[in-house]
Amino acid sequence: MSHRSSEQTIALFSKYVVPNYRRYPVCLVKGEGSYVWDAEGKRYLDLFPGWGCNMLGYTPKKVIEAVQKQVAELIHVPNTWYIEKQGELAEALCTRSFGMAFFCNSGAEANEGAIKLARLHTPAGKYKIITFLDGFHGRTFGAVSATAQPKYHEGIGPMLPGFTYAPRNDLNAVRELIDDETAAIMIEPVQGEGGVNIPAPGFLEGLRQLCDEFGLLLIFDEVQTCNGRTGNWFGYQTFGVQPDIITLAKGVASGVACGAIICKEEIAPSLRPGMHASTFGGNPIAMAAGLATIQMIEEDDLLAHSRKMSERFRQHFTKLKAELPLIRELRICNMMIGMELAITATPAVGKCMEKGLLINATHDTVVRLLPALNITPEQVDEGCDILGGVLREMAAG
Repeated sequence: MSHRSSEQTIALFSKYVVPNYRRYPVCLVKGEGSYVWDAEGKRYLDLFPGWGCNMLGYTPKKVIEAVQKQVAELIHVPNTWYIEKQGELAEALCTRSFGMAFFCNSGAEANEGAIKLARLHTPAGKYKIITFLDGFHGRTFGAVSATAQPKYHEGIGPMLPGFTYAPRNDLNAVRELIDDETAAIMIEPVQGEGGVNIPAPGFLEGLRQLCDEFGLLLIFDEVQTCNGRTGNWFGYQTFGVQPDIITLAKGVASGVACGAIICKEEIAPSLRPGMHASTFGGNPIAMAAGLATIQMIEEDDLLAHSRKMSERFRQHFTKLKAELPLIRELRICNMMIGMELAITATPAVGKCMEKGLLINATHDTVVRLLPALNITPEQVDEGCDILGGVLREMAAG
């Protein structure tokens, strides 16, 4: 199949697509595993595939087959009918976690639904939700109001009322924010966009205790930490803390648009008919992709494999940190990898791209990687060699 050149596609975008994204001057046209190719045939090793959505890399065979089969049978059915695969994916997710599931299309949608559910479930007059500095919960208005980063609020204020922001790892500060109107505490088990920030020992446990003490709901935004990203099915399992509600998206369906809320059974009825909905949520295609994703993770033993590959990354980067004072800190939680630099990290993205490696820079100074769970040892070594070379060049000035 022939493709337009990157230059031709960029020209189309310039004329017809709203310029709300900063885009790289490359058009990606096909992928396989952790590799992806542009329109000119250049191959890249992608350590940030699909912004973390491509949990199984590009074109995972079982997901492709499941989607193709489903498209030929049924594309869309409204949620006024029972959908076989929606029930099956709910069972698959909840038996690996807890409770009951609601399906939507994205992480922001899942967080909006969780915010609504928390307010519906708690007594009248309780509406405030405590979130955390450097967190990120999405771009819709409730989700961005919950996001305690001023740069996302510029020019769109006022924010929705009811959100108060606490510093990370400070239980006393959280306690001081709790009042008679507080309904819930909402946090990412590992902050992703904020720089791969791993909670201090005891912090998440302390939040659980505060919620129990004051009758609050504990919401974990697991949009980025679900489906094996942290080495377990869900991030809360990695840290051994049971929330009341978790929100999922990104890797749930290997890049097919899918989000979800999972909540305890006693909370679920509060999301009663007429109070919340999602037209495309739980559609047969996304459900088929989600089921195939779980099947691949289990059949290929990718939770265990990812833990081995994470250790391989750690070994490479620990040696690199010892060599380069430019690297201030490593933050690794399985396949969430952050490398904080002493300088802005953005130039590393372009330099790596020139050498055929795709990475991400976030929070100004952090190199962020979200590799596929099925990345190979050889690809880990290849990526670390390229990134190491780029950081050495940057350190040399």
